[in-house]
Amino acid sequence: MEHMSGNVLIIEDEPELVQVLRDYLERAGFHVEAAYDGVSGLSTFQHRRPDLVLLDLNLPGMDGLDVARHMRRAADVPIIMVTARVEETDRLIGLELGADDYISKPFSPREVVARVRAVLRRAQPKKDEPEIIRAGEVEIDRTRHRVWVQGREVDLTPTEFRLLAALAAEPGRAFTRLQLLEAIQGDAYEGYERTVDAHIKNLRAKIEPDPKRPRYVETVFGVGYRFAEG
Repeated sequence: MEHMSGNVLIIEDEPELVQVLRDYLERAGFHVEAAYDGVSGLSTFQHRRPDLVLLDLNLPGMDGLDVARHMRRAADVPIIMVTARVEETDRLIGLELGADDYISKPFSPREVVARVRAVLRRAQPKKDEPEIIRAGEVEIDRTRHRVWVQGREVDLTPTEFRLLAALAAEPGRAFTRLQLLEAIQGDAYEGYERTVDAHIKNLRAKIEPDPKRPRYVETVFGVGYRFAEG
């Protein structure tokens, strides 16, 4: 089993669930602290500054989304939302607030540990980005600003190029529109994220054999988009 070190803060109002998650995470090598409502969770976050937060959306006192808003104003610590809510809009809002991932209840504790590891790996400082990105049949040359799909060169606008590079650099990762907006323009403003849809449509028209049945840029319903794995 892979072991990673780091401090994880669990903000969850179900003590039994907290204990199960604590046991699994500590066996995986993490130090765990817990809070059982939004206010105390935010206070612990401010004083301890953990490496990652597991944040339940349904909390007494202060809602998980409000907790996330306060956290994001203070730091870029990775946040994984945990929710029993079925509305996809809640998940999308959480991710647009800056959450790095979400997990729906009920879940496997092993899945939580795997998600924690994955998010922490992504959050680690990146070395210099590679000049060439190869993802399946797509090759992207960052330096020369050129793209090939199945050996055929494709002419992309600067925005389309940055969008494809962001997606292809992490195949399988689901990006929200807000995250993609930040990747392609450096800033993300709520209310403008739907403009990503237009860029995705144009990008698919250029790189997909059948834009109506995307092979490369997949839609993740309720979240955003991802580049296909494999």
